Amino acid sequence: MVGVFSDYDVGTNYDEVFESPGVPRAHYRPIVEALQSFGPAELADRQRRADLAFLHLGITFTVYSESAGTERVFPFDLLPRVIDSREWSRIDRGLKQRVVALNMFLQDVYNDGKMLAAGLIPPELVFGSPNYMPCMRGLTPPGGVWAHVSGIDLVRDATGTFHVLEDNVRTPSGVSYVMQNRQISTRTLSRLVATAGLQSIEEYSTRLQAAITKHAGGLPPAILTPGPYNSAYFEHTFLARQMGVQLVEGRDLTVHQGRIAMKTTRGLEPVGSLYRRVDDEFLDPLNFQPDSALGVPGLFDVYRMGNVCLVNAIGNGVADDKAVYPYVPEMIRFYLGEEPILENVPTYHASDDKQREYILANMRDLVVKPTNESGGYGVVIGPTSDDRLLRETAVAVEQNPRNFIAQPLVRLSTCPTVIDGAFRPRRIDLRPFIVHDGVEPWVLPGGLTRVAMKEDSFIVNSSQGGGSKDTWVLNAS
Repeated sequence: MVGVFSDYDVGTNYDEVFESPGVPRAHYRPIVEALQSFGPAELADRQRRADLAFLHLGITFTVYSESAGTERVFPFDLLPRVIDSREWSRIDRGLKQRVVALNMFLQDVYNDGKMLAAGLIPPELVFGSPNYMPCMRGLTPPGGVWAHVSGIDLVRDATGTFHVLEDNVRTPSGVSYVMQNRQISTRTLSRLVATAGLQSIEEYSTRLQAAITKHAGGLPPAILTPGPYNSAYFEHTFLARQMGVQLVEGRDLTVHQGRIAMKTTRGLEPVGSLYRRVDDEFLDPLNFQPDSALGVPGLFDVYRMGNVCLVNAIGNGVADDKAVYPYVPEMIRFYLGEEPILENVPTYHASDDKQREYILANMRDLVVKPTNESGGYGVVIGPTSDDRLLRETAVAVEQNPRNFIAQPLVRLSTCPTVIDGAFRPRRIDLRPFIVHDGVEPWVLPGGLTRVAMKEDSFIVNSSQGGGSKDTWVLNAS
């Protein structure tokens, strides 16, 4: 290798670009050859241009744990993550299978309870979940769709195999960064993008709009946002522009004649569907959290009557509870009669006595996760933690075992990432996005590749300092 990859250390992990030192994988060869012509100065200049584009476009996220300067530009890395068409075909099929099963599970646990009756999942894990909503019992959402939009997190292990790390079927975020990453790649690597033969991602907004209007009774949709202080507000505004729909806050809506109506200068206008980015408990102060100023008083009553479609449905959190995650493969077998195409990461749940004993005895080798946190908060990585943190975590697990799972540390695949003007290996994951209209799920080709920008870090979340890469899925040759 010469040029910008000359001193790149492949290391012992699975590297996305190189199969061995100096030998790029077949689908990466044209990109590596093109980038080898860059000198360090040109590489740094193109990365700088990409960073400036993100700054000028206002592509930001919010870090709630910081008291000042909470809004940051989302870090973007120049080198794309590339997936060949054959591998993507398997991922696509596995994601569709998983989303269909999760939708069937949600319909089942709030209605017939067949999987529970068959003894295939402990009832206490379902009914003990803080995200299980008893108010949804006996209800079926419009069109029977619970998760219109899903984000399924995938990781590639040391053998190069993709596994599902977790499911997100409440209000998954990040798709706006997917779209903007492609725009920035097109600016900074225009020749490569034009000749690489990429599957298009432009269809996402059309698919999403079709899904959120399909069960709206002929009335217009809107996006319900918590407002500009939400971490994903950039995404809310971006999607509203892309789809040409109204972005509203709770104060912009009211209940009128059994329907949701939007307040406008022309008077009240009915809304048939809300792509809501507000969590369940804040949606309706009359039926849920009474001090919420983010929702619409009486919204749930309208929903219960079938007069508004909520994207996604209320109560979905029970399906992406990390304590329920180990049972998704069994959901696929039970509801679909199929073997899972994408496997889970092996998982131990602390509420089981034997599994809790194993967790406590092997914490140094495991990753311990709270079952209902997100954004990487509360995750304890045993191999990189000190004894004091492990002792404190052990006490927390013993005091509240329902709230914890543990998994072996997955040695996430690495990808060359521009650090101080040179390519260095950094760990990555992948969040594909799936849109489901009740007939056939559609998977956005690629998704959000998140990058642990810190050396040796396993935490890719933006809230923990992570960044992202453009994700290229190649056309079949």
